Amino acid sequence: MQLLETRVAPEWVDYNGHMNDAEYARVFSHAIEALMDRIGLDTEGRDRHAFTLFTLETHLCYRREAHEAQTLTVESTLLDHDAKRLHVFLEMLDSQGQCLATSEQMLMGMSTDSGRPGVFPDVVAGRIARLPGPDGDWPALAGRRIGIPRASQ
Repeated sequence: MQLLETRVAPEWVDYNGHMNDAEYARVFSHAIEALMDRIGLDTEGRDRHAFTLFTLETHLCYRREAHEAQTLTVESTLLDHDAKRLHVFLEMLDSQGQCLATSEQMLMGMSTDSGRPGVFPDVVAGRIARLPGPDGDWPALAGRRIGIPRASQ
């Protein structure tokens, strides 16, 4: 499901001539805001339900360089969810569909009244249930762990 389309802004480009690593996180953050809008947690929904999302964990993988003015599209797959959490996988693609980066995130529903985790409001939960999941297996790049591979001894 496409969430966002944007372009690499000149101020996002670093001394290496490509998008700075922090800006990949910015683009994925904007994509999560678009996801929030899609599930009814836009500004009005957050106010009406006194509810929002917090990011618990993010795994960001850089695959290819992005350059100034390049078009970026972010697509998402809902890997899993429960009454309070979303596990999402985001892919940043160039205009040819090449994967530039991925972000796997665990998001927690939060009551803005109490500041504590809470169950998604019914209307939000209904929209979450209709989000597209993986077609068959999880995306190949999802579920990665970080570490230095070592040869067996």
